[in-house]
Amino acid sequence: MFNFFKKNESDNNISNGDKFKSFWNFSFENLKNTLSNTTQNLVSNVVSEIEEEEEFDDFILDDMEDLLIKADLGVGLASSITDKLRKQTKVKPSQIKQFLKDEFSQILKNAGSSDLNYEDGKLNIYFITGVNGAGKTTLIAKLANNFRLSGKKVLVAAGDTFRAAAEEQLDIWAKRAQVDIYRKDGIDSAAVVFDAIKKAQNENYDILLIDTAGRLHNKKNLMEELNKIKSIIDKLAPGSLRESILVLDANTGQNGLSQAKLFSESVNLTSVALTKLDGSAKGGIIIAIAKEFNLPVKLIGVGEKLDDLKLFNPDDFINALFLK
Repeated sequence: MFNFFKKNESDNNISNGDKFKSFWNFSFENLKNTLSNTTQNLVSNVVSEIEEEEEFDDFILDDMEDLLIKADLGVGLASSITDKLRKQTKVKPSQIKQFLKDEFSQILKNAGSSDLNYEDGKLNIYFITGVNGAGKTTLIAKLANNFRLSGKKVLVAAGDTFRAAAEEQLDIWAKRAQVDIYRKDGIDSAAVVFDAIKKAQNENYDILLIDTAGRLHNKKNLMEELNKIKSIIDKLAPGSLRESILVLDANTGQNGLSQAKLFSESVNLTSVALTKLDGSAKGGIIIAIAKEFNLPVKLIGVGEKLDDLKLFNPDDFINALFLK
């Protein structure tokens, strides 16, 4: 069994230290099974099509580029990879699997650490963003549950005051996770966050998870609201914001790139959480986002149960992806 994350020497990151329990772990076999559809879509289809050829030519590389785009790497990254092959003579089609493995590994490495930032003994704020339907509410519940089981005192702020019944839904999930929630229906979301920060500070919470609205039909209002919340966090709790996490549904594929662009324009994103990865054939979006926005994936959702949220390890991801 392999851990789905590596031990980090710093206490300021969630890693495989003694103070964090095994529910953050993910066996390598389970990871391999979770990625089976993505492996077929992103690796097997491309390798089987290319590796029997004798030499690269424009026709083969054009075909390869189309396959990579269909595997949700995005046009830019697919073109970049095939252009690199056009400009060299050392790599042969028979070596395409190792070439892709090396390329993907380097992209994930360049995006930065996948460790979830955390500082012991202080208030840790996690600002959760994403479009409606991406799975923000359940991700917050799963994250809260994991932190609680780690012995942390957790507060959830019901900052989505726009979507009908959003606060009620989050309340239900908070009760399942056995954590506290601050909600005040019908008021401005920034006011909810303001009060929640004060409560977290006064009552010595370790963790504050902030839910936000994800409406897109009026982008200007949404982004103004997110900016306002971010300003309140910076003013009331300077230095406490550990992560600004964008939640993406793995099944959205390349649409995740446009969502990442949208939220990056307004929020200083630090990482991505990819939900519904189990069974998805579009996990290649992890690599596309790492390349396009230098954003590391730090969390993945691999099921519907409360403990089906795992920490992301890029080395295990790549090894599972390329394992036959």
